Amino acid sequence: MELKAFDIIVFVCFFAVVVGVSLFKSRKEKSSEDYFLAGRGLTWWLIGVSIVAANISTEQFVGMAGQGAGDVGLAVCNWQLYGSFGIVIIAFTLLPRFLKAGIYTMPEYLEYRYNSTARGIMALMTVVIYVAVLLTAVLYSGGITLRTIFGLKMVHGVWLIGLTAAAYTAWGGLKAVAWADLFQGGGLLVGGIITFILGLKACGGWENFSTVNQGKLHMVLAPEHPGLPWTGVISGMWIVLIYYCGLNQFIVQRNLAAKTLRDGQLGVIFAGALWLLVPFAIVMPGIMSYQLYGSEMKSPDEAFPMLIRNLIPSGLRGFMFAAIAGAVISSLASMLNSASTIFTMDVYKRMFHQDAAQKRLLFLGRVMTMVFVVTGCLLAPALDDPKFGGVFQFIQQFQGYIWPGVVAAFLFGMMVTTAPPISGVAALIAGPIIYGLFQQFAPEVHFLIQVALTFNLVLVIMGLITFIKPLKEPRKLPVRKDLDVKTAPEVKVIGGLVMASVVLFIIVFW
Repeated sequence: MELKAFDIIVFVCFFAVVVGVSLFKSRKEKSSEDYFLAGRGLTWWLIGVSIVAANISTEQFVGMAGQGAGDVGLAVCNWQLYGSFGIVIIAFTLLPRFLKAGIYTMPEYLEYRYNSTARGIMALMTVVIYVAVLLTAVLYSGGITLRTIFGLKMVHGVWLIGLTAAAYTAWGGLKAVAWADLFQGGGLLVGGIITFILGLKACGGWENFSTVNQGKLHMVLAPEHPGLPWTGVISGMWIVLIYYCGLNQFIVQRNLAAKTLRDGQLGVIFAGALWLLVPFAIVMPGIMSYQLYGSEMKSPDEAFPMLIRNLIPSGLRGFMFAAIAGAVISSLASMLNSASTIFTMDVYKRMFHQDAAQKRLLFLGRVMTMVFVVTGCLLAPALDDPKFGGVFQFIQQFQGYIWPGVVAAFLFGMMVTTAPPISGVAALIAGPIIYGLFQQFAPEVHFLIQVALTFNLVLVIMGLITFIKPLKEPRKLPVRKDLDVKTAPEVKVIGGLVMASVVLFIIVFW
């Protein structure tokens, strides 16, 4: 696909605005709280758009659209739709706890509830997953997009995207990321809807599209389906979503940076509302691409890029290219900032230098951002191997090593106040081991069912330990005295409307 002069101008102007505004807004970052949590001053609308931009990247534009084009079809939307429902519940349950505690990171909470060992284990696990799985997958999906559309070599595309994201993330921290997300999040959603409209027209309208692809427009798949069986959805997906929406640092970090509880809650609910656009902006275009160009695809992951290459007219290509690049860069920037936050605050400061000066922490955060992006760029091209089963499947399956143990440690610790520190440590260690055994010896069982089984076995272990050696007195958590934890009435109303919209969508496409 060729870019005309006007396309290039649009692309350059888009990123000039994004980088310029983000660097200007983050020019006064002087402390670790400024750098890692934007001075705890983010407003709800900025939090909401930033969460969406961090979440929706080429792993969705490439991976989720690819599963839509493949045998999973519209059912892949369960991830976002159940996420929209779950994030509202989390806004009223977990979020007030975390904001009230005034923590920087999710591993920090585990130290207050259990001990420093639990904090260290979760911190190291999170950094490894972020760099080896999430960063790597997003860089790869960005590289495959540039290769499909423009013929750019995978390695060159990966390094171009990675270094661009690292540049402003290392400079301005979370505030730079959040302001960049405001533009990039809006751009990627608008770009997806434009692609949906053009694709629907090319398919002959909704009636023809729905008739031709009737087999793909279902939310519930058979229990023996290898991609996303309904048994996996009801057994393990809720565990994944509790982690992703409520315990995942690169999502929750925006909530921890909220100005007030109201801003934090409205922000995540706003993000849940925007997620309702994903079926139209990403998944259905993937299905349309398969209808139009399925015979030309080497793999389903090429569905969305193929649609852009063949349908987007000159004049919009620059904007679409900017939207795709922005989607990659926003997610990368979020992951890099969160990984450097956890490494700096939970590993270096907590384990090696508790009295480290603010300048040292800022410097280390920036250095680790560059180290992580270089590591991801070196690993990403390996995902081109078909054995990984597509980028979206790779991301979900390998995160199973962290989901069950972490969710069990948090939920059990909150609900059972007598759970001793060793139970939290045992959960974090047992989770990856048990899931790894399922992966090795029961590969025919869907990974979401493996997640559910692992989660329940970890709960049994924690229960036995608590029964044998319970705490005599509950652990006391820190409390921010400047935060009002009373939920505003309008927050409850808006949250209810978002959940009702999710239920309506699922019923319509049952």
